Amino acid sequence: MKALYFDGKLKLKDLPKPEIEEGESLIKVLLASVCNTDIEIMKGYKNFKGVLGHEFVGIVEDSSNPQLIGKRVVADINIACGECDLCKEGLFHHCRNRKVLGIFEKDGAFAEYITLPNRNLFIVPDSIKDEEAVFTEPLAAALEILEMYHIKPTDKVVVIGDGKLSQFITQVVALTGCDLYVVGKHEEKLEHLKNKANTLLLEEVERLETKSVFDVAIECTGNEDGLKLAQQLVKPTGTVILKSTYNAYATLNPTDWVVNEIKLIGTRCGPMASALRLLEKRFVTTDYLISGFYKLEQYEEAFSPKNTFKAVFDLRG
Repeated sequence: MKALYFDGKLKLKDLPKPEIEEGESLIKVLLASVCNTDIEIMKGYKNFKGVLGHEFVGIVEDSSNPQLIGKRVVADINIACGECDLCKEGLFHHCRNRKVLGIFEKDGAFAEYITLPNRNLFIVPDSIKDEEAVFTEPLAAALEILEMYHIKPTDKVVVIGDGKLSQFITQVVALTGCDLYVVGKHEEKLEHLKNKANTLLLEEVERLETKSVFDVAIECTGNEDGLKLAQQLVKPTGTVILKSTYNAYATLNPTDWVVNEIKLIGTRCGPMASALRLLEKRFVTTDYLISGFYKLEQYEEAFSPKNTFKAVFDLRG
């Protein structure tokens, strides 16, 4: 099969088609989208070597569970052992022996085929298009914010960043009815969110009375400056929610967190079934988020900065 393999440099390779083990399914990938985490991996995050890609929709071709064969599926990307102390507590996303699709010790979805445990798979309802289903995983990651922290309708909340993840987060958080703001650098990206939130360009923040007024600041820029801005915007006793992965250290002075009693919450992967329900009920919009469709052979173009939002590999043939 064809696959995009990373070993310090991304390249298209011919690899053996994977074979399923007990409790697994073989999945033919239909669509797979490029995530910022893929880009961070190529900069050194996780020191990963293998096939990249973790956001996908596919169809089960073979399975140890015959009822899954022929079904369109998406997947929880965390492969837990089920035996360690954390798994026994139900903390499968934090399994001490976990593998992570396309990120850690498990070849990913920028390939014609992948294998995954059956327990990780979620069947996609017929009413959800492939082009929508491919975003189930990042939408679930946005929902994890609401799993870990109760954003009240009376809260004043700011999302810092206007990129791919911010688009999902803003749509999800807007469902709470809170007083929502988004800060970004790109007017054309913020334009998509104006019906969901108050939008501010970064330079406007400096001119407005926005310092230390937000109950919650959600950081999803992936850079140190975004985290510093979150620290400035959240009010005393407020909460900073972190959604970014970093390929480098951030240098920050935590004194303000201590003096102002700021709470920091890290959030990662989220509830896949809930994300599918949002897509099925059309509570979120994804149609504008695809910058272009590419074959695996066009990987250099797919990873080009010209893609404003999501580059999607189309393996449907």
